[in-house]
Amino acid sequence: MTGRTTALPTRRDEAWRYSDLAAVARVWPVAAPEVVVVPAGTSLTRDILQDAADGAVGIVQLDITVEAGARFDMTVLNFGGTYGRVALDITLGDGAHFGLGGVILGRGEQTLEIVTTVRHAEPNATSHQTIRSVLDDRATGSFLGKVAVARDAQKSDAVQSVKALLLSRSATANAKPELEIFADDVKCAHGATVGELNAQALFYLASRGVGPDEAKALLTEAFIADALTGNEAFAALAVDWLRSAA
Repeated sequence: MTGRTTALPTRRDEAWRYSDLAAVARVWPVAAPEVVVVPAGTSLTRDILQDAADGAVGIVQLDITVEAGARFDMTVLNFGGTYGRVALDITLGDGAHFGLGGVILGRGEQTLEIVTTVRHAEPNATSHQTIRSVLDDRATGSFLGKVAVARDAQKSDAVQSVKALLLSRSATANAKPELEIFADDVKCAHGATVGELNAQALFYLASRGVGPDEAKALLTEAFIADALTGNEAFAALAVDWLRSAA
């Protein structure tokens, strides 16, 4: 991801496969990614809120290096603009850790995406990504996440958990977790699911006197909770969005 390019992406570029390229063209070329370096042995947290105005385009790009023994934890909330993209390229040193909790909330005709490449470049690094999407109307939400484990990066441990909840059958969720592993002593796992609100859970809440809109809001709040653990500000923004959608 490093550097600034002038050629507009095409659908042949896998990282832009589900993007709204007409919207991207309005702001292209974009600025070079922000560079973040987490020094060896330190810890850093970072929150990214992509909340571009209605009709606007929001693209956030970061190149991140987490040096030996360091820890970098991020929370991403992506819900603004007609097109919103958060793209992260992370390189992990020996014993480094990267944690990501990401939430996409889309409605109307929005196209929103989180794209990550996590490079386990040295041994003993860990990464854990939890991505949740809630999509209504004709919105499109996408997660493309590549974990690349180098040949010498033994004892790497990487997990991707990707789930999408469709509030409307006209909404679209794309999930593409990907593993590229060249080392032979690793623990890497990923899972992706797309579904609708649980009818039995809705029925149960209704039987306890909870109205349909309130029940829908409660279930969607629970669905995204594990991606926003400990981030009360983002959780409050997400709840406001979910309640307004109910």
